[in-house]
Amino acid sequence: MTELESGADLAVKVRGLRNQFGSTVVHQGLDLDVRRGEILGVVGGSGSGKSVLMRAILGLRRPQAGTIEVLGERIDRGTSADSLLRRRTGVLFQDGALFSSLTVRENVEVPIKTHYPDMPLSLRRDLARLKIRMVGLPTTAGGKLPSELSGGMRKRAGLARALAVDPELLFLDEPTAGLDPIGAAAFDELLRTLSQALGLTVFLITHDLDTLYAICDRLAVIADGRILVSGPLSEVEGFEHDWVQDYFHGPRGRAASGAGRPGS
Repeated sequence: MTELESGADLAVKVRGLRNQFGSTVVHQGLDLDVRRGEILGVVGGSGSGKSVLMRAILGLRRPQAGTIEVLGERIDRGTSADSLLRRRTGVLFQDGALFSSLTVRENVEVPIKTHYPDMPLSLRRDLARLKIRMVGLPTTAGGKLPSELSGGMRKRAGLARALAVDPELLFLDEPTAGLDPIGAAAFDELLRTLSQALGLTVFLITHDLDTLYAICDRLAVIADGRILVSGPLSEVEGFEHDWVQDYFHGPRGRAASGAGRPGS
């Protein structure tokens, strides 16, 4: 029931992916499409390989087999994404993954300096301040260390760094994990607003059902080493598989479904 496509409308195209650690096969024959301009939610049970898939797409790990194309560029087996591809993608790892010894502004400046080393310092700092404001942080947050921020502010700071070089494709790994419901809802709203305003394509790994119902255009479920099903949420939640049914139709799934639908 996966929806596979071809052509220029795809931001990510994965075919026949195999990831293996020793004798443990994580993915076997995995196919996935991510459409340009969509927010794709990627879900699956513990150990299903959601983060492994993301790292393979980013060129951060070498799959045993398969092909990956990102923004029309082939990521060849055994190689990392080139500098151009890295400029076109942004990544927010869990808890922001900020450099603890750098201020927020300095953290946001890192990818700008990496990809545009000749940019004047004053311009680089102005761009970093702009990104910090863009994610809803006060200007004063730029001078603080990550340890001086709340969890929600660290997430936003990590998002500012991920957006530093105006990427087309944004990867997010459990962005609302550890946030209280109010903070998570605010972060979801920010993601949706930025996605629409900037024309971003978003690959979003999450276990947060509220996030899925609030902002995702489509879902992809990883189970049994492959993409079990992908499509609109209304179709995916009806798929006949034990994990899918338990996930979407348990108490938390019913609560999120009711909260996420107008008029319910």
